[in-house]
Amino acid sequence: MLTIVDRLDAMGRLGRAMGDPTRARILLRLIEGPGYPAALARDLGLSRTNVSNHLACLRGCGIVVSETEGRQVRYEIADPHLSQAIEAMLAVTLRVDEGVPCLGAGCPVEGCCGAAA
Repeated sequence: MLTIVDRLDAMGRLGRAMGDPTRARILLRLIEGPGYPAALARDLGLSRTNVSNHLACLRGCGIVVSETEGRQVRYEIADPHLSQAIEAMLAVTLRVDEGVPCLGAGCPVEGCCGAAA
């Protein structure tokens, strides 16, 4: 059973991971699929050193994992549930913004997206 300390630690790691705009951009890109530091740097307009430092932080937080492939290192979200959770948090956050439609087709939340009340 998770203790409050375990839960607080996990929330802190998520906060560190998503609290920095650069890490958030990297996470959003990695939700789309695995990435390599050089490609992430190019795609996001960042230096490779900057991307590598942020990836190290995300790896330390347990949010991403890395796998060596020859001379390259591939990064991806540690667990597909994390991708779904991040997407769900984004959808909920956007949903409370006035005038922004729900992002989930077939959303089961009562009263949302035309779901039965």
